[in-house]
Amino acid sequence: MSILVSADTQILIQGITGREAATFAQESIAYGAKVVAGVTPGKGGTRAGPVPVFDTVAQAQAQFRLDASVISVPAPFVKDAALEALAHGIRLVVIITERVPRHDVVFILEEAAQTGARVIGPNSLGLIVPGETRVGMCGGSASAARRAYTRGRVAVLSRSGGMTTEIASLLTMAGLGQSVAVSLGGDPIIGSTYLDLLPLLEADPQTDALVLFAEPGGVMEEQLAEHLMQCPTRLRVAAFVAGRFAERMQGVRFGHAGSIVEGTRGSPQRKIERLTAAGVRVAQKLSEIPQLLSVDS
Repeated sequence: MSILVSADTQILIQGITGREAATFAQESIAYGAKVVAGVTPGKGGTRAGPVPVFDTVAQAQAQFRLDASVISVPAPFVKDAALEALAHGIRLVVIITERVPRHDVVFILEEAAQTGARVIGPNSLGLIVPGETRVGMCGGSASAARRAYTRGRVAVLSRSGGMTTEIASLLTMAGLGQSVAVSLGGDPIIGSTYLDLLPLLEADPQTDALVLFAEPGGVMEEQLAEHLMQCPTRLRVAAFVAGRFAERMQGVRFGHAGSIVEGTRGSPQRKIERLTAAGVRVAQKLSEIPQLLSVDS
């Protein structure tokens, strides 16, 4: 069993009748994920493909064991959806929606901490355990996900949803399979950081190495580096830091809502310096990552 989810994880999708959610639900089922129920208020009693739709999480929970929920609803409704899932004992909540109001995210995370749940996202594509399951939409279609992701011993943590799959595909082409890949989310405040997930990966006997994909903005990488300086990890860790051109364009937002650089804080160069000092092997080009993970490099 990998971290967070396994082939037995039963998944609820909140907002399943939306176009995007309906599509990734069907592709996830085709991949092998156990999507057992969906929730869209007012559409209870209908079906989204083979998946029964309920008006509330409570109704779905009365018929199914729900281990994880994927939230794909408009940003103003994410808070209510997440709190409903947490109130009914769901311990993994993956938020696909982007640009969720920050105060709503903080409220969700406080509630998750109280209930012992874990949140991935917002602005996440979810996570995937190759060959077993996915919670969300990593890899796109089932056939594309099977090509990009292969079972192995390298974990991938990425701020960018798209780059999660790009890195997995690069590793696959180099003969390096993945134990798990997690799209952490690109919003300014997210539920799980590199440092939050590191202990789970260190304790996972199926994971030997870790690849990080970082972007400008935020201090997640600096926090991880500080921890690694004090507590070295058994994992071989490689990283790629995108957006080095941002050094010349201070204070400008690029793509993700979290990509804001303030002075040197959150700058790609500072991230590279701190990670390197902590023993992380930082790639100058994505293509270098497989070589950096080799035992003798």
